[in-house]
Amino acid sequence: MLGVNLRPAVARVWAPVVRTLLRAGVTADTVTLLGTVGAVASAVFLIGNGWLWWGAVAVTLFVLLDMLDGALARARGGGSVFGAVLDSTGDRAADAAIFAALAWWFSGAGDNRMVVWLALTCLVLGVLTSYVKARAEGMGLTCDVGLVERTERLILVLVGTGFTGIGIPYALQVCLWVLLVGSTVTVGQRFVEVHRQSQGRTLP
Repeated sequence: MLGVNLRPAVARVWAPVVRTLLRAGVTADTVTLLGTVGAVASAVFLIGNGWLWWGAVAVTLFVLLDMLDGALARARGGGSVFGAVLDSTGDRAADAAIFAALAWWFSGAGDNRMVVWLALTCLVLGVLTSYVKARAEGMGLTCDVGLVERTERLILVLVGTGFTGIGIPYALQVCLWVLLVGSTVTVGQRFVEVHRQSQGRTLP
């Protein structure tokens, strides 16, 4: 839900960049691909090799492009169906790369099995959070509820990763535990909402 509140402020920041990209003929899909590839590469090659601070910074910069592509699409008169699917797929890929990179590093040189378990569990819960909403919307329902959505998930994991990278003890563990609890609550909230809306409705 934080992402919805931040969007107007971010749009104002991106406005000059959007105008420049429009004049240059850059499309929203191009920005989406750049952001996805950059975030995945930063997670794999920086976080996955223990450069936690710089990995968190790099991923954050590329993730911010996720808000730029939407602004660019709206400035061009509205996004396409393909662009929406590409954007959602890119989001899932970037999220998975971050948690997988954490699991990779901490299962090896990072040597912390608790972080591995937390990262993998948060990855699964993130997938479930997105899937419940997507499946509900595919059935004609709405599912815009939840304590932790993608913005909150990224803030928690990237802050924890970055702080751990500069030597703050247990920062990542604390952030991942908060994320685990919040994501569990969110999945529950979404199932409750789907159950409420689906009362009396049957499949065709």
